Amino acid sequence: MLSRRALLFSLLQRPRPNIVLFLSDDHGFRDSPIYGNRDVRTPNLDRIAKQGVVFTHAFTNSPTCVPSRAILMSGLMSVHNGVQGNHGQMHPNIKTLPAYLTALGYQVAHFGKSHFQPPQNYQDMTFVPSETKGPGPLNADLDPAAFTTWLARRTDPRPLCAIVCSHSPHVYWTANAGYDPAKITLPPTFVDTPETRQARCQYYSDITKMDAQLGPVYDAVTARLGPNTLFLYTSDNGAQWPFGKWGLYDDGVRMPMVATWPGTLPPGKRSTAMVAFVDLLPTLIQLAGGNPPNGLDGQSFAPVLLNKATTHRTEVFTTHTGDKDMNVYPMRSVRTSRYKYIRNLRPDLKYTTHIDLANPEDGRSYFDTWAAKSPATVQRYHQRPAEELYDLAADPFEMRNLAAIPAHSVLLQTLRRQLDQWMTQQGDKGELFGKPHPL
Repeated sequence: MLSRRALLFSLLQRPRPNIVLFLSDDHGFRDSPIYGNRDVRTPNLDRIAKQGVVFTHAFTNSPTCVPSRAILMSGLMSVHNGVQGNHGQMHPNIKTLPAYLTALGYQVAHFGKSHFQPPQNYQDMTFVPSETKGPGPLNADLDPAAFTTWLARRTDPRPLCAIVCSHSPHVYWTANAGYDPAKITLPPTFVDTPETRQARCQYYSDITKMDAQLGPVYDAVTARLGPNTLFLYTSDNGAQWPFGKWGLYDDGVRMPMVATWPGTLPPGKRSTAMVAFVDLLPTLIQLAGGNPPNGLDGQSFAPVLLNKATTHRTEVFTTHTGDKDMNVYPMRSVRTSRYKYIRNLRPDLKYTTHIDLANPEDGRSYFDTWAAKSPATVQRYHQRPAEELYDLAADPFEMRNLAAIPAHSVLLQTLRRQLDQWMTQQGDKGELFGKPHPL
């Protein structure tokens, strides 16, 4: 692997790339054909994946919209950037990606959904009007034509960093667009009811809707910006399903991620390198010819994107706290390539989310049908033990907790100690934010 200085020197010898980040909303990593899903249709993501690298171990560090995006934009974990709860405000003195890249000579523009707060932290990013409007914010969405038109008219000679954000497949999901409820395969964590199958078809339809936005954006980038362009697709967090979003299981924090860069990244490759959202800011700074500042929580994985390395992290830390009066359940986790340890900081509380508390469209339309058919699943959803330990090779859906099994005590102690040390280093005291729901 190249040293940091040697890598920076090599980057300074080549033209700086354009950077386009396409960020979908609530798209779980399992819910794409490129990760083995045989039901959902994503033709554009499929063809993009064939032209670049599919990351199999990419993670958000927080499974909620605003905290996830704050981590991505700051290179700092939630305790350090200030956004521990959803809809929270980043500390006003935090420097974000647009400021770093503008200083390096880039034009930075944003399209679609904006969950980047507060505005003063993003003064170096031009917010281009580019949304279709519906009845309420949850029904707005990206207008890809606004992006393609803007790009066609662009005359700025600087390299471009464009951040393009879809609202889909965030709830509220679109109507079923041709998926057969009887033929889809449900995850083993779900309860099989007709209402669940219908909701799953709507979710898949919204993924296909997002994919239809991704296609013209990618095509315009390819046509207008040329081969020296890093195009990166990912999502902010997992899908709004039980055991997904607002939780630290892989369905909440493991993300789809695909990168293309003609002439630099080989087509049709899969990378098992463990990368995290906190690493994106230092990576993009380095690829832009800058030197990531000291004090970031993230670590650049530019060597992986430059095809100079095959590994990056040995573990990823993830956190969840809550947002206002829902989804309040503080937890922390450390994940290696094979194992995951989750610490539920308040096991005396009842785990609840929008799914079981809010509108039918948020999940109650099917979740209310689970109780009669599988009370054990509903109880597992609501009541979490203090510690959870999973062997992800043998149990990818994290359904068999090994924390109380003596044969795994050494592993449990090792990961417990690792999380303790990390929380101490972070200054993370596990405070409770929002109104909890007692058992």
